[in-house]
Amino acid sequence: MSEATAGATVDRSRRTWLITSCAMGGAGAAAVAVPFVSTFQPSERAKAAGAAVEVDISGIQPGEKIVVEWRGKPVWILRRTPEQLAALEGLDGQLADPNSDRTAYPTPAYAKNRHRSIKPEYLVTVGICTHLGCSPGDKLTPGPQPSLPDDWKGGFLCACHGSTFDVAGRVFKNKPAPDNLEVPPHYYLSDTTLLVGEEKQA
Repeated sequence: MSEATAGATVDRSRRTWLITSCAMGGAGAAAVAVPFVSTFQPSERAKAAGAAVEVDISGIQPGEKIVVEWRGKPVWILRRTPEQLAALEGLDGQLADPNSDRTAYPTPAYAKNRHRSIKPEYLVTVGICTHLGCSPGDKLTPGPQPSLPDDWKGGFLCACHGSTFDVAGRVFKNKPAPDNLEVPPHYYLSDTTLLVGEEKQA
């Protein structure tokens, strides 16, 4: 074997070793970098917590309420009956903020009406009392009941401190809760699909 041929053999073997080492080193660096870089990305849970929630409302029967989670809060979607909507009439004098003018929980313009919603049939509200954060219970059946007035027309009762709300989430006077229930940003993608967490862009 000539000296030139021996040198070529050594160089080829060194080249193979260098290429293999670089490839393995690159793969190792990528394996370390991917988890490190991924820590800068929001987690699936974090993305879900702030993301808008699409809700199929086609199966909600009149008088029925469902609960979905948005940003870690329970959002109530109540399909009100004609009787429940009629019960909202004439309550203004008993309510602390009948027109939702207070600003601690600003009510979107599209919900600044008696029924506090885009579509009168559906109430969309955050189910957290504005007093100390308890979740009020359903008291949708009208009439006398414990802890409620004899002329109760239906709504919600916060058992923690006795705040009462009508079926539009408006708080009654002389109760600990300072404000009406919060109306989250929302709009309808279709007659049967509601998007909670975003407002419709003009």
